[in-house]
Amino acid sequence: MPSLSLLGPRDPAPFSVHRLAGRSPFLLTCDHAGRAVPAALGDLGVPAPEWDRHIAWDIGAAGLARAMAEALDAWLICQTYSRLVIDCNRPLDAPGSIVTTSERTEVPGNRGLSGAAIAARREEIFMPYHRRTVEELDRRAAEGRSTILVTVHSFTPVFMDQARAWELGVLYQRDARLARPLLEVMRADGWCVGDNQPYAVSDATDYAIPVYGEQRGLPHVELEVRQDLIADEAGQRAWGERIAGWLVQAADAAGLPSVCGQVAAA
Repeated sequence: MPSLSLLGPRDPAPFSVHRLAGRSPFLLTCDHAGRAVPAALGDLGVPAPEWDRHIAWDIGAAGLARAMAEALDAWLICQTYSRLVIDCNRPLDAPGSIVTTSERTEVPGNRGLSGAAIAARREEIFMPYHRRTVEELDRRAAEGRSTILVTVHSFTPVFMDQARAWELGVLYQRDARLARPLLEVMRADGWCVGDNQPYAVSDATDYAIPVYGEQRGLPHVELEVRQDLIADEAGQRAWGERIAGWLVQAADAAGLPSVCGQVAAA
């Protein structure tokens, strides 16, 4: 199959890393942080107002993740490109990897892609982001450092005309050792928290939790925050600090390392 170059010299890098020297056991990823599109793809045929919606990115998630990283002193990686180009939290063989329709919005620029065009998105956007994540996880493992994986996402207050009551969501699949105590501390503070709501993790639809959390045996959780709570910088900072505190409490309750590699008392 002939190769096809996608990213040009003016296109941004496919990821950014924050707090490279973070000492915390927590390692954060934000798969839907950005909404950039390679110049070569134009607007994918999607009207301009649609790029401000959840179909293009997780609104507020990048700012939230940065605030959490600062509060926890945690390493963080953020994906730059829109999930409408390629979704970096989907297995490459999943139907949602490169969508032709998102909710009710058609994505004409994703129809009828050649094998080379698909490969270019995978090789120049998906793989660099995940290679850098693997590199960090491998480095920490080689150093004997404990790692707690937290993936940061946001969700819409209304989906397909249905209002969502949850303010937060705690997602997991086979391993709930961090999720369960986290649910408890969040709910104890009086918030409406979904248990595997508004989404649920699966091998068929998710990448980070099955591949980095479960396959490596790392304690982990996927966090969802309702977008109206983190729509501005003040909300992102307030919620980032609040969630960081909850994560430390939950890790302590589970007997996991929570600060600078020191194992908390059970």
